[in-house]
Amino acid sequence: QVQLVESGGGLVQPGGSLSLACEGSGSFFSFVTLGWYRQAPGKQRELVASITASGRTNYSDSVKGRFTISRDNAKNTVHLQMHTLKPEDTAVYYCAASPLVVPRLESDYDSWGQGTQVTVSS
Repeated sequence: QVQLVESGGGLVQPGGSLSLACEGSGSFFSFVTLGWYRQAPGKQRELVASITASGRTNYSDSVKGRFTISRDNAKNTVHLQMHTLKPEDTAVYYCAASPLVVPRLESDYDSWGQGTQVTVSS
């Protein structure tokens, strides 16, 4: 497992941009798949984007073309750049790590950050 700490959440107007960061610790950071999940009030947690150790990315349909996930293994960080934000993007965003190359389930992620709140509102 790795220790994960998110930062960068906040309040932004619709159409605006926000960038999230997640810093990890542990010697295995560069070998894990990293993902960003979000959970809105009253809804299940959903995968927003993921990136494998080799840099292959995957996005949910709801954010494709608006969000970009990237990682810097030298700094043990993963970023989520969010553009053209909508009120429905409001949620607590979690960084997560999986030892699997292609995690398919939320339970495949065994390390989680504490979450950071993103609120999109005018």
